[in-house]
Amino acid sequence: MSTNPVSAAHPAGAHRFASSLSAEEFKSLFRGHPGGVAVITADAGEGPVALTATSVSSVSAEPPLLIFSISALSSAAPVLERAETVVVHLLDANDIDIAKLGATSGIDRFAETHRWSRLVTGEPVYNDVRAWARCAVIGRMDAGTSTVIAAHALQSSVARDVEPGAAGDALVYHNRTWHRLGDHSRLDV
Repeated sequence: MSTNPVSAAHPAGAHRFASSLSAEEFKSLFRGHPGGVAVITADAGEGPVALTATSVSSVSAEPPLLIFSISALSSAAPVLERAETVVVHLLDANDIDIAKLGATSGIDRFAETHRWSRLVTGEPVYNDVRAWARCAVIGRMDAGTSTVIAAHALQSSVARDVEPGAAGDALVYHNRTWHRLGDHSRLDV
Protein backbone atom coordinates (compact mmCIF):
# COMPACT_ATOMS: atom_id res chain seq x y z
CA MET A 1 0.00 0.00 0.00
CA SER A 2 1.49 3.37 -1.00
CA THR A 3 0.88 6.58 0.85
CA ASN A 4 0.60 10.04 -0.64
CA PRO A 5 3.21 12.39 0.89
CA VAL A 6 1.09 15.43 0.01
CA SER A 7 -1.15 16.54 2.82
CA ALA A 8 -3.89 19.15 2.97
CA ALA A 9 -1.83 20.78 5.73
CA HIS A 10 0.91 21.41 3.14
CA PRO A 11 -0.46 23.73 0.44
CA ALA A 12 0.68 23.86 -3.19
CA GLY A 13 1.96 20.30 -3.18
CA ALA A 14 4.56 20.86 -0.45
CA HIS A 15 5.86 17.60 0.94
CA ARG A 16 6.35 16.65 4.54
CA PHE A 17 9.86 15.46 5.34
CA ALA A 18 11.55 14.82 8.67
CA SER A 19 14.32 17.30 7.89
CA SER A 20 15.13 19.90 5.30
CA LEU A 21 17.90 22.30 4.37
CA SER A 22 17.47 25.83 5.66
CA ALA A 23 17.05 28.61 3.10
CA GLU A 24 20.64 29.73 3.77
CA GLU A 25 22.02 26.20 3.35
CA PHE A 26 20.13 25.85 0.07
CA LYS A 27 21.35 29.23 -1.21
CA SER A 28 24.91 28.29 -0.28
CA LEU A 29 24.55 25.01 -2.16
CA PHE A 30 23.54 26.75 -5.39
CA ARG A 31 25.85 29.75 -5.00
CA GLY A 32 28.65 27.59 -6.42
CA HIS A 33 26.52 26.31 -9.32
CA PRO A 34 26.71 28.76 -12.24
CA GLY A 35 23.70 29.56 -14.36
CA GLY A 36 23.22 31.09 -17.77
CA VAL A 37 21.52 34.49 -17.71
CA ALA A 38 18.21 35.30 -19.37
CA VAL A 39 15.67 38.09 -19.21
CA ILE A 40 11.99 37.21 -19.44
CA THR A 41 9.49 39.81 -20.72
CA ALA A 42 5.72 39.75 -20.98
CA ASP A 43 2.66 41.97 -21.15
CA ALA A 44 -0.70 40.68 -19.98
CA GLY A 45 -2.45 43.93 -20.91
CA GLU A 46 -1.32 46.36 -18.20
CA GLY A 47 2.11 47.19 -19.63
CA PRO A 48 5.39 45.33 -20.08
CA VAL A 49 7.35 43.62 -17.30
CA ALA A 50 10.81 42.06 -17.22
CA LEU A 51 12.95 40.04 -14.85
CA THR A 52 16.39 38.46 -14.96
CA ALA A 53 16.48 34.68 -14.46
CA THR A 54 19.15 32.00 -14.23
CA SER A 55 16.59 29.20 -14.14
CA VAL A 56 15.93 28.88 -17.89
CA SER A 57 16.48 25.38 -19.17
CA SER A 58 15.68 23.57 -22.39
CA VAL A 59 13.45 20.55 -21.90
CA SER A 60 12.77 19.15 -25.37
CA ALA A 61 13.82 19.88 -28.95
CA GLU A 62 10.73 18.19 -30.46
CA PRO A 63 8.53 19.92 -29.54
CA PRO A 64 10.73 22.91 -28.58
CA LEU A 65 10.01 23.33 -24.86
CA LEU A 66 11.74 25.25 -22.08
CA ILE A 67 11.10 25.99 -18.44
CA PHE A 68 11.97 28.76 -16.02
CA SER A 69 10.92 29.80 -12.54
CA ILE A 70 9.84 33.12 -11.09
CA SER A 71 9.84 34.15 -7.47
CA ALA A 72 6.56 35.32 -5.97
CA LEU A 73 8.59 38.26 -4.60
CA SER A 74 9.33 39.59 -8.11
CA SER A 75 7.32 42.65 -9.16
CA ALA A 76 6.92 40.93 -12.56
CA ALA A 77 5.38 37.77 -11.05
CA PRO A 78 1.68 38.78 -11.24
CA VAL A 79 1.94 39.54 -14.96
CA LEU A 80 4.05 36.45 -15.75
CA GLU A 81 1.53 34.30 -13.90
CA ARG A 82 -1.25 35.55 -16.23
CA ALA A 83 0.56 36.06 -19.54
CA GLU A 84 -0.28 33.68 -22.37
CA THR A 85 3.04 34.39 -24.12
CA VAL A 86 6.52 35.47 -22.99
CA VAL A 87 9.80 36.38 -24.62
CA VAL A 88 12.87 34.62 -23.23
CA HIS A 89 16.07 36.56 -24.01
CA LEU A 90 19.21 34.39 -23.81
CA LEU A 91 22.03 36.80 -23.06
CA ASP A 92 25.78 36.94 -23.55
CA ALA A 93 28.35 39.21 -21.94
CA ASN A 94 27.55 41.97 -24.45
CA ASP A 95 24.06 42.12 -22.89
CA ILE A 96 25.18 42.78 -19.31
CA ASP A 97 23.26 46.07 -19.18
CA ILE A 98 20.00 44.29 -20.02
CA ALA A 99 20.76 41.59 -17.42
CA LYS A 100 21.35 44.26 -14.75
CA LEU A 101 18.23 46.15 -15.84
CA GLY A 102 16.05 43.07 -15.33
CA ALA A 103 17.71 42.37 -11.98
CA THR A 104 17.26 45.87 -10.53
CA SER A 105 14.11 46.33 -8.48
CA GLY A 106 12.10 49.50 -8.18
CA ILE A 107 12.85 50.89 -11.65
CA ASP A 108 10.98 51.20 -14.93
CA ARG A 109 12.70 48.53 -17.03
CA PHE A 110 11.14 49.99 -20.19
CA ALA A 111 11.86 53.70 -19.62
CA GLU A 112 14.63 53.71 -22.24
CA THR A 113 12.40 53.24 -25.28
CA HIS A 114 15.34 52.83 -27.69
CA ARG A 115 16.28 49.54 -25.96
CA TRP A 116 13.09 47.67 -26.75
CA SER A 117 10.21 47.32 -29.16
CA ARG A 118 7.15 45.15 -29.57
CA LEU A 119 6.86 42.12 -31.80
CA VAL A 120 3.97 42.21 -34.29
CA THR A 121 2.19 39.88 -31.86
CA GLY A 122 2.53 42.51 -29.07
CA GLU A 123 5.18 41.06 -26.76
CA PRO A 124 7.96 43.37 -25.53
CA VAL A 125 11.40 42.38 -26.82
CA TYR A 126 14.80 43.91 -26.02
CA ASN A 127 16.73 44.93 -29.13
CA ASP A 128 20.18 43.68 -30.10
CA VAL A 129 20.44 40.85 -27.54
CA ARG A 130 22.27 37.63 -28.42
CA ALA A 131 19.07 35.65 -28.91
CA TRP A 132 15.41 35.52 -27.96
CA ALA A 133 12.47 33.15 -28.27
CA ARG A 134 8.80 34.07 -28.27
CA CYS A 135 6.98 31.34 -26.35
CA ALA A 136 3.44 30.26 -25.54
CA VAL A 137 2.97 29.37 -21.89
CA ILE A 138 1.73 25.77 -21.72
CA GLY A 139 1.83 25.13 -17.99
CA ARG A 140 2.47 26.56 -14.55
CA MET A 141 3.29 24.77 -11.31
CA ASP A 142 3.53 26.28 -7.84
CA ALA A 143 6.82 25.27 -6.22
CA GLY A 144 7.44 26.71 -2.78
CA THR A 145 7.65 30.50 -3.09
CA SER A 146 8.10 30.29 -6.87
CA THR A 147 6.16 29.35 -9.96
CA VAL A 148 7.69 27.08 -12.59
CA ILE A 149 6.55 28.00 -16.09
CA ALA A 150 6.72 25.64 -19.07
CA ALA A 151 6.70 27.27 -22.50
CA HIS A 152 6.63 26.20 -26.15
CA ALA A 153 9.02 28.17 -28.38
CA LEU A 154 7.13 29.64 -31.35
CA GLN A 155 9.55 32.10 -32.91
CA SER A 156 13.20 33.02 -32.38
CA SER A 157 15.96 35.37 -33.39
CA VAL A 158 19.70 34.76 -32.99
CA ALA A 159 21.81 37.89 -33.49
CA ARG A 160 25.10 36.44 -32.29
CA ASP A 161 25.38 32.71 -32.90
CA VAL A 162 28.08 30.55 -31.34
CA GLU A 163 29.73 27.89 -33.46
CA PRO A 164 29.75 24.37 -31.98
CA GLY A 165 32.78 24.01 -29.72
CA ALA A 166 33.51 27.76 -29.69
CA ALA A 167 33.70 29.59 -26.37
CA GLY A 168 31.53 32.50 -27.45
CA ASP A 169 30.92 35.25 -24.92
CA ALA A 170 28.54 33.49 -22.52
CA LEU A 171 27.18 35.44 -19.57
CA VAL A 172 27.05 33.41 -16.38
CA TYR A 173 25.90 34.24 -12.86
CA HIS A 174 28.03 32.52 -10.21
CA ASN A 175 28.44 33.19 -6.49
CA ARG A 176 26.46 36.46 -6.64
CA THR A 177 28.62 37.84 -9.48
CA TRP A 178 28.41 38.19 -13.27
CA HIS A 179 31.05 36.29 -15.28
CA ARG A 180 32.05 36.09 -18.93
CA LEU A 181 33.01 32.69 -20.26
CA GLY A 182 35.51 32.65 -23.07
CA ASP A 183 38.62 30.91 -24.36
CA HIS A 184 40.40 31.73 -21.09
CA SER A 185 37.91 29.59 -19.14
CA ARG A 186 37.86 26.65 -21.54
CA LEU A 187 39.02 23.29 -20.21
CA ASP A 188 40.53 21.02 -22.85
CA VAL A 189 40.04 17.51 -21.51
